[in-house]
Amino acid sequence: QVQLVESGGGLVQAGGSLRLSCAASGTSGRIIAMGWYRQAPGKQRDWVAVVTSGGSTTYTDSVKGRFTISRANAKNTVYLQMNSLKPDDTAVYYCNADLLLGRYWGQGTQVTVSS
Repeated sequence: QVQLVESGGGLVQAGGSLRLSCAASGTSGRIIAMGWYRQAPGKQRDWVAVVTSGGSTTYTDSVKGRFTISRANAKNTVYLQMNSLKPDDTAVYYCNADLLLGRYWGQGTQVTVSS
């Protein structure tokens, strides 16, 4: 059974930093890509960043230059380093993993940025 467990969320002041982690287990097949989404209250879940197994990264425009996604393939773990945080970054952050079997999601971790 594939499981993704996120950690690292919390409360931070605007301009501060947080690092999210997501560890995948039970992946009998190769992970094609891992990424992060976020969902603010009353809004849809939006894509934030993705990293492929080859290390290619892509970001949504609003986080470019502030967030960095990275991956430890041997550990099936993906990270999201978030710097210069803004109140608009407040959301529940979800990691996902794309396998040949399909897409899997973590349970989410809350990030709150105070002004």
